[in-house]
Amino acid sequence: MTKRIRAKYKIDRRLGENLWGRPKSPINTRSYAPGEHGQTRRRKVSDFGTQLMAKQKLKGFYGNITEKQFRRTYGEATRMRGDTGENLVGLLERRLDAVVYRAKFVPTVFSARQFINHGHVRVNGKKVNIASYRVKEGDVVDVREKSRQNILVLEAIESSERDVPEYLDVDYKAMAATFIRTPSLSDIPYAVQMEPNLVIEFYSR
Repeated sequence: MTKRIRAKYKIDRRLGENLWGRPKSPINTRSYAPGEHGQTRRRKVSDFGTQLMAKQKLKGFYGNITEKQFRRTYGEATRMRGDTGENLVGLLERRLDAVVYRAKFVPTVFSARQFINHGHVRVNGKKVNIASYRVKEGDVVDVREKSRQNILVLEAIESSERDVPEYLDVDYKAMAATFIRTPSLSDIPYAVQMEPNLVIEFYSR
């Protein structure tokens, strides 16, 4: 487990962007970086720094992914046919915690991980408690019946902060989401601009 779970929004201030587009983000009121020298003028960022920031932004969006896990996903993306950047974001969106978050069964990607770990989620009728589990096209992800009246779930569904993307078909009566297809970068509703091409350049150095 990384420290991110105890400092969810610190990455927002470090990167200077509201990563998840949430009204609670401190970047909305303090647009400067954290720390004693956060308000001083920043130096010009090098190419390496730009690539590193793009990597930290994409990795950070998906919550408590370790560097080892993220690099492994990158390695898988490079071995697939097609554009490596598109493959990378496609693999990340196929994570079970990402699907639960995108389906609006939970308010944040962090709560999605916890929700899954506590056994509230099933895939094709079978309980899965591994957040990094990778769904396939046609898989049905649903909330266990005993968990459907959970306040966290009900509030997330009612929230107007974000919409469900087109690559998911969600039935809130059944509390189920069908993963229709692996999305491309243009399909994914990131709150900020992601640049997977820079992530590829970072790891290709």
